Amino acid sequence: MGSRVATIEHLPRAKTPRTFFRRLRAGDHIAWAITALAAAAVLAITLLLVWELYSSSALARTKFGWSFLIGRTWDPVAGEFGALPFLYGTVVTSALALAMAVPLGVGAAIFLAELAPPRISDGLTFIVELLAAVPSVIYGLLGIFVLAPLMRRAGAPYGVGIMTAAVVLAIMILPFIVSISREALLSVPREQREAALALGATRWEATWQVVVPYARLGIFGSVFLALARALGETMAVTMVIGNTPQIGASLLEPGYSIAAVIANEFTEAVEDLHLSALIELGLVLFGLTLVLNALARLLIVMTKRKGAEQ
Repeated sequence: MGSRVATIEHLPRAKTPRTFFRRLRAGDHIAWAITALAAAAVLAITLLLVWELYSSSALARTKFGWSFLIGRTWDPVAGEFGALPFLYGTVVTSALALAMAVPLGVGAAIFLAELAPPRISDGLTFIVELLAAVPSVIYGLLGIFVLAPLMRRAGAPYGVGIMTAAVVLAIMILPFIVSISREALLSVPREQREAALALGATRWEATWQVVVPYARLGIFGSVFLALARALGETMAVTMVIGNTPQIGASLLEPGYSIAAVIANEFTEAVEDLHLSALIELGLVLFGLTLVLNALARLLIVMTKRKGAEQ
């Protein structure tokens, strides 16, 4: 009889309105509702943005269809619009910028986080963060007055072009890669380093073979954040890319990007078709960013799965 009573006493109590209101007063449900509302607001803003771009580009989508993505003619007077030169300029400049900035950025982050003395590391980190706060128009001016003459001496006919824009983008995204990668490296537990050193590894071997693999997800995150910045950069690229809607045989020739053409022509677009084509370019840029971020997520998942199998 005693054991039966004890069993009954330990049964879970049914939730009553009094329990709900007590938790409500404690703030659990209120906090859940507020945070859920914030998350839903982010999703709603994204969906609203996509819907607005999609609906406002209906005229261009109806007339050109999928051929808009492979068309190479951009002639507002004749009413012919193709996005391929802008896709080419956006993708190539961003890819070249990453190819230049990632090795420098990751190398600098490793030095600042693992190898440099604390005083030097703190001073250089402050400078890196200062570079990240510089407005993009300043980088554009430096590109025009400093980089363009150097590129002209290197063989670029006008000094501005795809390569010039890529170098400016690389300089702009470098601070993001350095800063975020450094934080990822510093977040690695000290025990990981000490274990490698205790097994006889040198300082560099412990850094390269233990610390960097441990922080690889954070490093990947810095790279993809830099890629998103490069894809959407407008002012600096507009000032140095040449703004010519063509696909040149050389990287030193002028080009155009999606963000640049939208910034240059949106206020001057008086025809409905021209305006709709520019908005469709914005939709294409949004889709390109979405695809690249999805590929980035897939790469991170594959990297985590590979690390778990090892």
